[in-house]
Amino acid sequence: MMSIKKLLTYRIQMHMTTLILLCAVYFGTVMNYPVLKTIFNLSSDVSNSIFPYTAPILLICAFAIIFSAFAWPYVFKPFICFVVLTSAGALYAAVNFQTMFDSTMMESVFESNSSEILFYLNFRSVFYLFVFGILPCIFIAAVRIKPYRIWKHALIARVGIVFVAVVGIGLVTETCYKDYVSVGRNNSYLSKMVNPAHIFNGAKYLKKTYFETKLAYQTLGTDAKVAEVENGKPTLMVVVLGEAARAMNFTYNGYDRDTDPYTKNMNLIVFQNVSSCGSYTALSVPCMFSNMTRNSYSKPRAAAQDNVLNVLQHAGVDVMWIDNDGGDKGVAKNLTYIAIDPSLKNDDCNGSTCFDVAMLKDAKQFIDDGSHNKLLVLHTIGSHGPTYWQRYPDAQAPFQPACNRSDIENCNDKQIVNAYDNTLVYTDYVLSQVIDELKSVSNDYNVMMTYISDHGESLGEGGLYLHGTPYAIAPKEQTQVPWLMWMPEEYAQQKELSTQCLKEKAQKDTLSHDNLFHSLLGVYGVQTEVQDSELDITYSCRLDS
Repeated sequence: MMSIKKLLTYRIQMHMTTLILLCAVYFGTVMNYPVLKTIFNLSSDVSNSIFPYTAPILLICAFAIIFSAFAWPYVFKPFICFVVLTSAGALYAAVNFQTMFDSTMMESVFESNSSEILFYLNFRSVFYLFVFGILPCIFIAAVRIKPYRIWKHALIARVGIVFVAVVGIGLVTETCYKDYVSVGRNNSYLSKMVNPAHIFNGAKYLKKTYFETKLAYQTLGTDAKVAEVENGKPTLMVVVLGEAARAMNFTYNGYDRDTDPYTKNMNLIVFQNVSSCGSYTALSVPCMFSNMTRNSYSKPRAAAQDNVLNVLQHAGVDVMWIDNDGGDKGVAKNLTYIAIDPSLKNDDCNGSTCFDVAMLKDAKQFIDDGSHNKLLVLHTIGSHGPTYWQRYPDAQAPFQPACNRSDIENCNDKQIVNAYDNTLVYTDYVLSQVIDELKSVSNDYNVMMTYISDHGESLGEGGLYLHGTPYAIAPKEQTQVPWLMWMPEEYAQQKELSTQCLKEKAQKDTLSHDNLFHSLLGVYGVQTEVQDSELDITYSCRLDS
C-alpha cells in the first residue's frame, strides 16, 4: 500500500489538453446541472428528440475553447481553481434557491456585507463548497502537467482541441439551431443560469463601479421649503424602510393570518397595490429614494445627484439614517448616519445580528435632541433571509413549527412560511413601538410615520426562494411590497391633507417606488420645483386643491 507520505506527495501526470478537457466536462455537466435540468424540462415543447442531449455537448465544447485561452504555465491552475471555488458557491445557490448570477445579482453580492454572507453559512453550503470546489482544486493541484517533447506536438494538440470543440458546436447548431432559438427566445433567462456567468458579470460590475469616469454631482431641490403650519409645531416624520417584506403576507392586504396584531387598531392607511423598483436591496433602495422611475433608473446617475432626503435637508430638515441592514447603499452618504453594531451581545443582539428594536435607543435620542423639523429613517433587517428565525425573539413567534435554520431547503414550505410570517409580526411590533414613541412627543411635534419595503421575497412558489430574480421574470412575490402610513388627524390638518382621500387612493390606485420621492415631499409639506405632482400621492388629497 502507498504510504501517507507518498499519498500526499503523489502527482498525477497528464498533458495540458487532457486537463482542459476534464475541466470542460466538469463544467459542462456537473457545474451546470441546473441549466441542463431546465433544458430537459423545456424540451417537452420541442419536437426534436435529440435537442436536450446536445446541451451538455454544447457546453463542454464552449468551455474547452474558453479554458484553452487561459491554459498557460503558472496561469491555468490558479485561474481554474478560482473559477471552480466560486462556481461551487454559485451551484449551491442555483440548486437550492434557483439563483441566477446576472449583473444585477452580482451587484447585490458585492454590496452585501460580511454578516449578510454569513447568513448563508450552513452544513449544506459548506458541503457544496468542499465537494464541488475544494476537492476538485486539490485534484488540479496534484496534477503535474506533462510537457510534449516536441513543441509542434503541443501546438497541434492545443489547436486540435479547439478545432474539435468548434466542430462540435457547429454540429449542434446544424442539427438543433431552430430548437435553441425557439427555447432561448421564450426563456431568455437560460443564459443567466450558465455557471460561471458570475465571473463575467462580476467583472462588469467592478469595471462599471471602479474604473468608469464618475458623473459630475448634481444638486436638486435647493429651492425646497417646508410650508408653515398653524400650530407652530415642528414636523417629525419617521420612515421605516422594510427588508424583504412582501405585501401578500400582510393581514392588511387580505392575508388570512394575523401578521399585523400590534398595529391593527392604530388606524393605518394601507396602500394595496405597490410594486418595487427592483428585486434586491442594492438596486431598490437608491432607486426608491431617487427622483427616477424604475424604467429610467441609472445607478451612476443616482449616485451623482441628490435624493429626496437631501432635498429635505435643503428645506432645513434635520435628517438621520439609522441602519440595521448592512448599509444604506449610498443613499445616506451626506446624512447623519448610525449603524447598529451586530457584533454586540445583549438582549437585542446575538453577536452576529440584532433585532430591529435595537435602533429605538438612538432614535429616541435623535427625537429628543432639539425641537425643529426632523426626518428619521430606520433601515430594518425585517425579513432578511434565509435566517428568518434570527429576526425575532422566541417569545414573539406565534407561528410554529418554524424553520430555525439557514439551509431552508431542508425545511418544508409550512415551516419556512411560519418563520417568515413571524418576521412580519415582529416588524409590526417595531412599528407599534415607533408609533407609541411618536405619540409620546406629539405635544412637541406634528408626527407621522410611513413604512415601505425595498422588495418582496419568494418562499418556494415555483421553486424560487429568497429574492434577486431578474425583474423581467421576477414573480409578484418579489416585486409587490407593503406601504403603510400612520397619520394622525392633527398632522393631516396641519399639512392640509384629507386622510379619507388618502385611504380611498390606497384602495384603488396602482402605485410603485416611483411615487416615494415626490410623495415624501408632499406628505412632509415641502414645496420645490423638483416635485412631480403626478407622482405625489398627496397632490389630489390636499384640502386646498
